[in-house]
Amino acid sequence: MLKKTLFQLHWFFGISAGLVLALMGITGATVSFQDEILSVLNPSVLQVEKQVAGVLPPAELVEKIEGASGKKVAMLWVETDSANAARVSFTPPPGERRGEMRYFNPYTAEFVGDAIGQDFFGFMLQLHRFLAMGDTGRQITGACTLILVFFCLSGLYLRWPRQWNSWRAWLTLDWKKKGRSFNWDLHSVAGTWCLVFYLLAALTGLSWSYEWYNKGLTRLLSDSPQNERVRGGRGPAPAGPAPTADYAAMWSSIYSVAGPALSAYNIRMPPVAGQPATVFYLLNSSPHDRALNQISLDPATGIVKRHDRYSDKSLKAQLLTSIYALHVGSYFGIVGRIVLTLSALTMPLFFVTGWLLYLDRRRKKKHIREARKNLAQSGSNTPAWLIGFASQSGFAEQLAWQTAGQLQAAGLPVKVQPLADVSEQDLCDSSNALFVVSTFGDGEAPDSARGFERKVLGQGPSLESLNYAVLGLGDRQYQHFCGFARRLHTWLGEHGGKTLFAPVEVDSGDPYALRHWQQQLGLVTGQAPVDTWQAPGYDHWTLVRRDLLNPDSSATGVYLLGLAAPTTSSWLAGDLVEVLPRNCPWAIEHFLDGLGIDGRATVTLDNLSQPLEQALASRQLPENRAHLVGLHAQALVDALVPLAMREYSIASIAADGVLELIVRQELHPDGSLGIGSGWLTEHVPVGGTVSLRVRRNSGFHLPTEPVPMILLGNGTGLAGLRSLLKARIADGQQRHWLLFGERNREHDYLCRDELEEWLISGDLERLDLAFSRDQAEKIYVQDLLRESATELKQWLADGAVIYICGSLQGMASGVDHVLNEVLGIEEVDRLIEEGRYRRDVY
Repeated sequence: MLKKTLFQLHWFFGISAGLVLALMGITGATVSFQDEILSVLNPSVLQVEKQVAGVLPPAELVEKIEGASGKKVAMLWVETDSANAARVSFTPPPGERRGEMRYFNPYTAEFVGDAIGQDFFGFMLQLHRFLAMGDTGRQITGACTLILVFFCLSGLYLRWPRQWNSWRAWLTLDWKKKGRSFNWDLHSVAGTWCLVFYLLAALTGLSWSYEWYNKGLTRLLSDSPQNERVRGGRGPAPAGPAPTADYAAMWSSIYSVAGPALSAYNIRMPPVAGQPATVFYLLNSSPHDRALNQISLDPATGIVKRHDRYSDKSLKAQLLTSIYALHVGSYFGIVGRIVLTLSALTMPLFFVTGWLLYLDRRRKKKHIREARKNLAQSGSNTPAWLIGFASQSGFAEQLAWQTAGQLQAAGLPVKVQPLADVSEQDLCDSSNALFVVSTFGDGEAPDSARGFERKVLGQGPSLESLNYAVLGLGDRQYQHFCGFARRLHTWLGEHGGKTLFAPVEVDSGDPYALRHWQQQLGLVTGQAPVDTWQAPGYDHWTLVRRDLLNPDSSATGVYLLGLAAPTTSSWLAGDLVEVLPRNCPWAIEHFLDGLGIDGRATVTLDNLSQPLEQALASRQLPENRAHLVGLHAQALVDALVPLAMREYSIASIAADGVLELIVRQELHPDGSLGIGSGWLTEHVPVGGTVSLRVRRNSGFHLPTEPVPMILLGNGTGLAGLRSLLKARIADGQQRHWLLFGERNREHDYLCRDELEEWLISGDLERLDLAFSRDQAEKIYVQDLLRESATELKQWLADGAVIYICGSLQGMASGVDHVLNEVLGIEEVDRLIEEGRYRRDVY
């Protein structure tokens, strides 16, 4: 909860105060080397010729300056042995705080003119300190400086890596990252580099923003706070008689106190008579330009009343004296000044990257809202049709909303709900209901509907007033095809429900079955569908890379594939792709051998004329060809069914710019490769095209809250988990626990460098590995989970969500068994119903 609150405050302050801090950083950096820049721009004004006789004493300087200007001197700054011009400030006119400042030659007391660029740097300083808005601006910059302290501390807490003692985790930037991942990395790593310097600048800068802070700092650091001069008010000088000054007597006292090592002095006259003058001076041995010694003396007699030597002070009091030097970095010499300046110039980087990250979050939320396709509410008093859906991968949800759209187009009000939210009372209160449900695994209800099946289908309500229809989604390769849809249909009928039409069962997205569902709805509503549902089209993506992940492995090859979209494309972590594979030329040649048909013969497929061998690339080629002998080329194509699409988990995030898959080669007993895996890993050339489409997999998306995640997978199941991890890391989340299994560590440790880098950086809090063949007794992911039962319970108590990606038989069922054993069946069911146990298994 603390981390979430800090994160929300961090980004809120970032998008609100970030612009002011960026401006303060740029202006602060601009004035950091003001003196050096002015000296370069004004060599004839700010540089004078040194003379062997030395600078004139203060009495002679003041006499000549006042005689030439006709004004009273209020402040004198002179370097005793340099080629730099000296400065004089005159007594301000009544009602004003500061008087005119002029440059003069300390060897002759002649005025040397005005420096070009002073007004610019003066304005930059005004912007830096209070946005050139007076006291209102001072309050704004002060508040933003406090926020900068919060940024430093909260940012440090939010990115604290598990391997906190690894300098690489803190300070290295991965230049291979792209998009949001790179922006986050740049924001956090650059922030770590600048953190100490920003804290230093902020904690010192606050002394000019708030009087209470200045007084508190004085009490904390001064050796004698009661005698320390606290920064005065900002009003005009007090009225009263002008002070009398004997500069010869003052100079005698200054030189006797400072000695021959004096390198610079600054005499400040009091505004009215009766108050002491203040002299700041530097010695040749002073450690930095603000290591000031201070003298308080009577201006009329030169009698010293107080003398504070920098070297006599404690370290904390020296820091108080050097607060400006600390603020600009000169306390640490020229290197410190350069580092503070570069840090200040970097401030806009955090404003820009922070906004990019914020806008990306908003864009993702917008995509989620659009994906739900909320329908307009009807003003009719007609009871709404209930449309319940149960989806494992998101397809049933999509069809439920399309169904709602068809009903609404016919003027009927609708209410779309996941089955998890449909109660027994909802069914009793509804007159018409449609159910769009998928079946998970071999006849099971989707995870999101397991609670509905247990709680509602276990009851015996009377549904005499309910008219219903069921659209079931499944895969005929499983024995219990559409098992959950059939159980739902049977239960509704047994309790009095009347079927609007016979259940429609869809095998692997069969478009003919979907059109039949639409037609049946049209007969019920009395209005034919405006648009016939079409399966989403496939785009031609370019294969840009193919890397073998397990060289020399005893298992078949596992490849990391990178695909580039033909146009702008986006997906969410956890989504899937459907790939249309193609037969390789060798398989087509082998198939045609003996049929007596020339592969170059022209045929028509999908209204396009093309060579037979090209058309056969997309058709299933049966091993038994007896029934095909004697057919001509067009009849042969017409007799063959299309290749079924293959489904793969996406292993990357859209910000990466490349859609990545992790695919294992399927090896048949005769040594040939599986059609889908063979096409992707061997036959399609790099630079060639792959027909695929992205499919939403809402049941495997990230949680909406930044809760901990436990991810379990084996083999190529790492793909879906990798996308989830990448998305969470890009969002700055770090509470992740990955349990991954494969054969051998040496050859089958997929994405090893990446996982270990995440572990070192703290983006992955815990990594448990099960390499089954590395020891006599095989160890699997479920075994590691059982051994970590205590930690599992603690993570779940902290609100963790469990994700499983990999093989249904073996790993996924084994993990499910361990969870039931460790947590209890009821607790596992509760996790499923709450959406805290999510599976993408095959």
